[in-house]
Amino acid sequence: MAIRVFIVDDSAVVRKVLTEMLDGITGIEVIGSAQDPIFAQARMEKDWPDVITLDVEMPRMDGISFLRKIMNERPTPVVMCSTLTEEGSKTSLQALSLGAIDVVAKPKANLKASLPEASAELIAAIRTAAKANMAGTRVQAITPIANNVTAKQPSTSKVAAKLTADAMLTKSASRHAVKTGSMIAIGASTGGTQALEAILTALPANVLPILIVQHMPENFTRTFAKRLDELCRVEVKEAEDNDALLPGRVLIAPGGKHMMLQSNRFGASVQVKDGPLVSRHKPSVDVLFRSVSKFAGSNALAIIMTGMGDDGARGIKEIHDAGAKTIAQNQATCVVYGMPQEAVKLGAIDHEIALQQIPEMIVAHK
Repeated sequence: MAIRVFIVDDSAVVRKVLTEMLDGITGIEVIGSAQDPIFAQARMEKDWPDVITLDVEMPRMDGISFLRKIMNERPTPVVMCSTLTEEGSKTSLQALSLGAIDVVAKPKANLKASLPEASAELIAAIRTAAKANMAGTRVQAITPIANNVTAKQPSTSKVAAKLTADAMLTKSASRHAVKTGSMIAIGASTGGTQALEAILTALPANVLPILIVQHMPENFTRTFAKRLDELCRVEVKEAEDNDALLPGRVLIAPGGKHMMLQSNRFGASVQVKDGPLVSRHKPSVDVLFRSVSKFAGSNALAIIMTGMGDDGARGIKEIHDAGAKTIAQNQATCVVYGMPQEAVKLGAIDHEIALQQIPEMIVAHK
């Protein structure tokens, strides 16, 4: 059965181009469109879609307000269309925190010529959204784990070849590598922004060093890290080359670059560098996990979370085989049970648990 899509955008050109583009894709059917949320609500009541594509800036009601209304009244998979500017990324992160499944880039100029180039990303996002577990988007707050540290107060295309982590790291023997101390490695994709916020805001300030790969564009990871740093007791920052692993520090891989653990006699740090897409992603969870297997080995705790596809499954298997503890987020609390499922299939997971249990496992790791 075809995925039934409704388009909400104030641009007649965008609505026309998207409709023509999506109607030409097998398995997708555009059942209607509207220039603003008020018209959209009235039309969708007669024939509710499987997936909604939603613009951000529109007359009468903006996309964020409409998204909040949808998620409160009739939770439905939503793909946001936004510009990838820093300001756009703040709005998009707000949308993801409210339950949007994904955000795709919206060209700022020459829409008619540019939109078809973004078709692969949009089509993939719609197909992912159609499979989403909407119960998983309603992340419940996790009770913070107490310690004696005071919390900080908030301040105001084309499909690439599917390369493995060999493109960035070899599978060379790691017995001669200088091992790090205990640390945490986390990989996530679709649904991960909400899930990571729930986990990190529950952690005490003296937690072990944490490295995270969340599939996101460049401006998104920077804004995401800043937002989390304001909300959390731990320090959260977008990783830079040679950033040290420190207690109470969380490093998030920058969009558009890979992040790898490295260690020598002076200590553990991260390497941030450009390279090809790995498992069709950059940053790639597999790249991080492969490096963690080599340099942390059995001292690591690796966690694979909600997301489409299989990025991270092979990497976490290598960590597991190195003697480290491994965790997968369970299906009931995942927005998309893709990456964890693939890791489970490989026999790479020691514990499959609910999102709410993950902070306790992180704090318990020594």
